[in-house]
Amino acid sequence: MILITGGNGQLGTELRKLLDEQKQAYVSTDASEMDITDASKTREFITKLKPDIIYHCAAYTAVDKAEDEGKVLDEAINVDGTRNVAEAAQAVGAILVYISTDYVFDGTRKDGMYKETDDTAPLNEYGRTKLLGEQAVAAIMDDYYIIRTSWVFGNYGHNFVFTMQRLAESHPQLTVVNDQFGRPTWTRTLAEFMTFLIREAAPFGIYHLSNEGSCSWYEFAKEILKDKKVEVAPVTSAEYPQKARRPQYSVMDLRKAEALGFEIPDWQTALAKMLAEGKADSAKVE
Repeated sequence: MILITGGNGQLGTELRKLLDEQKQAYVSTDASEMDITDASKTREFITKLKPDIIYHCAAYTAVDKAEDEGKVLDEAINVDGTRNVAEAAQAVGAILVYISTDYVFDGTRKDGMYKETDDTAPLNEYGRTKLLGEQAVAAIMDDYYIIRTSWVFGNYGHNFVFTMQRLAESHPQLTVVNDQFGRPTWTRTLAEFMTFLIREAAPFGIYHLSNEGSCSWYEFAKEILKDKKVEVAPVTSAEYPQKARRPQYSVMDLRKAEALGFEIPDWQTALAKMLAEGKADSAKVE
């Protein structure tokens, strides 16, 4: 039995679609069905279901809000909620797949990509709570996968791709940060890797997974809007201040994932497929 937390979110929806294609049965939950911040209810739900695999997609991801108005909720979901899920998963002997972030790193490493074994030093509250979630999983669980990912985009939920497309409709010029570098990640690629780890019975531990290639947010935006009549102008992080500090360089090393035999498309190919898929789905609705 498979359990998905955060099943209605950006990644959870993509994962459900993939599992449907694979004809795998699962139970999908959101906060109304299993509030992970409530330890007793989480334990009761998971104990009754007795899943073999838990894909823990539920998370607080409002990076800037986590610095102030969302700080309490960020801690409750990403730290306490993850601990609650891990304790219940361990009690029933389930494998836990936990999704973390490149924001566990401070972005100061410029001599190479971040490996799974590199020291962590989050700059913001979101990165701090996701790292604490990692530590809870590692301390509690015997059988677990921690997947650090970055710059997630897809056809479901809010993300950078949709934000750029929406802004381009009403602005002749957009300014986008050009001094922060990372790897974009299509939710489909991430969902495929999550199920790949289980299917291949890969060694437990931490993995980095994004799409191949790296870019700045500006370069990402340029690719997203290359067919739109809008000017995209580069700015520095200093010119575009945000509540939460972001790492300037958070490109993660993917070789551990690739060594398993998992094929990772580059981010430009992934973006093109995501956009084409979105158009096809829209055409079906119309």
